[in-house]
Amino acid sequence: MINPAEAPEPTATAGRTDAAAAPEPSASRHSRLADLGPRIVSALILVAGAIATVLSGGLVFVLAWLAASLVVHFEWQRLVGGLRHILRFAPGSLAIIAAAIAANSNGSGLAILLLVLGALASASLAEEGRRVWSAVGVIYAGSLFVSLSALRLSFPFGPRAIGWLFAVVWSTDVIAYFAGRLIGGPKFMPRVSPSKTWAGTMAGLLGGAAVGSIFLLLAAHVTRLDTPAPVWVLFLLGLMTAAVAQAGDLFESWTKRRFGAKDSGSLLPGHGGLLDRLDGFIAAAAWVTILGALRGFPSPAEGLFHWM
Repeated sequence: MINPAEAPEPTATAGRTDAAAAPEPSASRHSRLADLGPRIVSALILVAGAIATVLSGGLVFVLAWLAASLVVHFEWQRLVGGLRHILRFAPGSLAIIAAAIAANSNGSGLAILLLVLGALASASLAEEGRRVWSAVGVIYAGSLFVSLSALRLSFPFGPRAIGWLFAVVWSTDVIAYFAGRLIGGPKFMPRVSPSKTWAGTMAGLLGGAAVGSIFLLLAAHVTRLDTPAPVWVLFLLGLMTAAVAQAGDLFESWTKRRFGAKDSGSLLPGHGGLLDRLDGFIAAAAWVTILGALRGFPSPAEGLFHWM
């Protein structure tokens, strides 16, 4: 989010009055929404592509999200920097590919082990001060595919779980963006993410939880398969997931500041890199997958939605 333009100090030069010199409110609002066009185009393309992968399933889903994980890994290693960041990309990528094959065969445990081994290999190639960061990048990027694969293979709620995740994270992001720019107000964590406001953050959390709950109710109606949880539980689940997504966004913002970068890349106009677009989604996907798996049901999506 862009800070509102501040009015200049009162002057009387060139025969202009203070009122004439001060920027109009409409101009300030225009500056805050100046990047809206490129963001909308990029977001629509990403949304359409993501939905298409879930509807298509199979090889399309695997290849698309594996490619996304590899791009995130590359952007992370480049963000961390160092003398051998391209060399570090190789073992991490091999580990992510191997983990994807294992996860797609219901071998989530093996997938996690492969990611850990890849993280250690990547760290061994990094210089001091970047080893932990390099290792985190492998697990971070690999968790995107492993989490989504575990959810997709969760019968009978797999596609619903991913669709709900899309609804919560995307709504949180969009509502927070517009509320923050149009309402303004005090900053949430200015040292980490100067653009985030309290108004935008709170609106994003509540809006994401609400849209996620509505999605689940509509999905149950269309498929004739109820989501076995009360509406208030689904709303709280969405609220927690939206909060995790916001935390993931803040984590990536803090990482970029740690390494002196504005964006993780320039792949997406108005957004930066793919990592900039998926930071909150990666955190939320890992969170709901772990939560569902820990509840002892046959699949993560069942554990996520069974709260009767």
